Amino acid sequence: MRRRAVQMIVVAVTVAVLLLGVPMAVLGALFVWDSEQASLNQRVSQLGRSVERRLVSGEELDQDMLEPWVGGVNNLEASILVQSPAGEQFRAGPVFTDPVVRSLQITPSGATVRMDVDAGEITWRSAQVVLLVIFGAAVALGVGILLARHQARRLSAPLIYLAASAEQIGSGQVRPRIKPSGIEEIDLVAAELVRTADRMAGRLAAERQFAADASHQLRTPLTALSMRLEEILALSDSEEVREEARVSLEQVERLTGVVDDLLKTSRSAGGGTTEAVHLDEVFAQQQEEWGRPFRRAKRQLVFDDAAHLAVLATPGALAQVLATLLENALKYGAGTTRVVTREASAGQGVFIDVSDEGPGVDDDLAPDIFTKHVSGGSGTGLGLALAKDLVAADGGRLELSQRRPPVFTVFLNAVPRSLDPDVVLPQGALISVGRRRRRR
Repeated sequence: MRRRAVQMIVVAVTVAVLLLGVPMAVLGALFVWDSEQASLNQRVSQLGRSVERRLVSGEELDQDMLEPWVGGVNNLEASILVQSPAGEQFRAGPVFTDPVVRSLQITPSGATVRMDVDAGEITWRSAQVVLLVIFGAAVALGVGILLARHQARRLSAPLIYLAASAEQIGSGQVRPRIKPSGIEEIDLVAAELVRTADRMAGRLAAERQFAADASHQLRTPLTALSMRLEEILALSDSEEVREEARVSLEQVERLTGVVDDLLKTSRSAGGGTTEAVHLDEVFAQQQEEWGRPFRRAKRQLVFDDAAHLAVLATPGALAQVLATLLENALKYGAGTTRVVTREASAGQGVFIDVSDEGPGVDDDLAPDIFTKHVSGGSGTGLGLALAKDLVAADGGRLELSQRRPPVFTVFLNAVPRSLDPDVVLPQGALISVGRRRRRR
């Protein structure tokens, strides 16, 4: 595309330069020629009036009176011939052997005044104008090529990003990261791509949750059924009953394997382990895990899910990220540690702020806080780097939003409220297994 865009713009600039440059060069050359001819006619007219005044006043004509009219610098040097009414001739200036441009005038007293200038000089001045137009056209063409390349990059880069974003969606990325390009049409496509990704992410999350719920709810009655069949197999004295129970038990085990395979296939086709996660459940688990260490340190740990939005994340990875931040807060921080959520603009994401009342992060350490093997204490410097990678894998980001007091912020994409799995697939739908009829 870039090559075609450059070619189209260069062709347009070339056509414009030809349409404007060629007539401008021709008209410029003709204008110089006509201007020099008009200037020569004016000089002859002025010299003729001077000669006429001398003749009327009775003064004699001589060669010295012609020298000031030879010209030079601005006016081309002219060859002058003046012939009196008596036939006497007076000359001044150079004698030209090449083609000349001539102007002739006869005064009322009968004197003849003639001026010749070198036609080659006029031709050179005309050629200078043509060369100037050609130079201007070349500059315009060069500028046009540079602008064409710049504009082609400006147009093609957002389209390349759109293609990469579409590939991300196809590979399971929950939301493509698209920066505004400043081109309205491309930004409209990008916005629609993001909305499509949101809808797909919501549907995938709902499908994963349904698969997980269905697998769990099916596994429980299947397990109970297996236990009953094993009991029948152990207690029955009838060989026919025992054989029938053994066959039924094999069918139940095969059905259990099918359920597990379907769950694995659903998660694999969904593009990873990212699913809709309710933060209050994760917070409850973290409170249970870290509440006792904080109490032993005589510090308070507060969780507040103010956003009340489900996020798209990997539950285990999110729990590990929060555990890393809480461990750092317990080890290096002080006072109350708070884990608070807030809704991003238009409900497209959720910010999780983890803060404490400690001294914060040194200015020298802050730029490299997420770099591997960089630590402000005795740690390995791997925890925050791994946490940042885990959040990025789910399409979010982890950053140090405030140094003193320290605030670490986790951003995760949110499930749109209209696609909340609890709304699309309400929980509590039980799957019952009917009693098998006896064969007569």
